[in-house]
Amino acid sequence: MTETSPASPGSHNDVLQMQNAALVAGVKKRMSPLGMALADLVETARLWRLGVMLGVLDIRLRYRGSALGPLWMTVTSALMVASMGIIYSTLFHMKLGAYLPFLALSLMLWQAGLSSIISESCECFVSAEESIRSVRQPFLLQAVRMLTRNAVVFGLNLIVPFVVFVIFGRWPGFDAVLALPGLLLWMLDGVAACMLLGSLCARFRDVPPIIGSLMQIVFYVTPIIWMPQQMGPNSRLLIYNPFYALLEIVRGPLLGTPPALSVWGMAIGSSLVFGLIATVVFVKVRARLVFWI
Repeated sequence: MTETSPASPGSHNDVLQMQNAALVAGVKKRMSPLGMALADLVETARLWRLGVMLGVLDIRLRYRGSALGPLWMTVTSALMVASMGIIYSTLFHMKLGAYLPFLALSLMLWQAGLSSIISESCECFVSAEESIRSVRQPFLLQAVRMLTRNAVVFGLNLIVPFVVFVIFGRWPGFDAVLALPGLLLWMLDGVAACMLLGSLCARFRDVPPIIGSLMQIVFYVTPIIWMPQQMGPNSRLLIYNPFYALLEIVRGPLLGTPPALSVWGMAIGSSLVFGLIATVVFVKVRARLVFWI
């Protein structure tokens, strides 16, 4: 007569894990596209530390073997600000002490902020193809990863306008704190950009160069290398440029001139519309993203 050996604890745990995995898979099959997108968001919030670690790792891998690492971007930005400041202050007949702080801050906010977020959002899913295909993880974790990379670059480039402010004695004082809500809005727009542009660029690979060309046009029609008051009475038309509003809610407080309520209204309104469109698109295409990348 044979005796049946009791099941080991390890095999019992394996059975429970398989049952839980099957239960989760069954629940997901019954979830609506909106429920799947919300579950993706909740899981991203739970794994945000992983997204931050991946973003920092991306920076380390990008600049491995380099003597200065990401500080090369700071050096490049400093040389660009110095050369452009001297040339354009002469062309625009403006005092260097008034123009250079504006130019240094504007270029930094554009290149390491808005423009960088939009361009990297286009590739947020495609560039993470191997990670998405090999490990089960929420798609929006790539948005946290992208924002972390940009936050590191943003912090390093902030050195340039800080030095310029010190040299010319332009310090915003307590008004600089008012830039924090603007930066928070930028982060939310970054998540929306990943949902919309990341999805579209995963499906249509011609979209990234189109976005790049449009951003070059936006650069010249937005007061970055030129100041708003140079437009004279026509400067009131700038309020209809959402990029101007988004830039000004951060740049204004750092220059000691908090933006008007109309500027904040345009920035928040355009962000809400953009976020709504991004959410609708992401909900509809999320289930197909893994096949597109």
